[in-house]
Amino acid sequence: MQLTRRAVLLGSSAVAALSVFSLWRSTSQPRAAEGDFPFKLSDEEWKAKLDPAAYNVLRHEDTERPFTSPLNDEHRVGKFHCAGCDQILFESEKKFDSGTGWPSFWDFVPGAIGSTEDTTLGMVRTEVHCSNCGGHQGHVFNDGPAPTGLRYCINGVSLSFVAA
Repeated sequence: MQLTRRAVLLGSSAVAALSVFSLWRSTSQPRAAEGDFPFKLSDEEWKAKLDPAAYNVLRHEDTERPFTSPLNDEHRVGKFHCAGCDQILFESEKKFDSGTGWPSFWDFVPGAIGSTEDTTLGMVRTEVHCSNCGGHQGHVFNDGPAPTGLRYCINGVSLSFVAA
């Protein structure tokens, strides 16, 4: 692919828009906490428990910048847990390199993920969250590999990895 001035300008505009949107979202009221989940903490308890980036993603549905998570390069056998409540969400055997800049999986541990419709950014997407604490994980798309054809595009800061 040839890098053109137009591609650079469009890419820069998209990054700027995402940055402004992320800042607005992170200062709004918590959204991920909506609903009745088994694991509950007050907003102050979440702030004390999580580092600021994880708090903004898990509790305010923010998005980490692509290609910043060390979990992109995690290839050991193990399990990926929710950084908020430690519930196991994904298995390393179902992880793949999507090239998107976020850890991606083609399936999740049964019962570990819930979903809601997300209409932000002027489109309809499926948001995924931890079924135990409601923490925002990312989104699921229909462009993944077999056997599911799904790509769970997950924010690395919303996960922790435990090697087998």
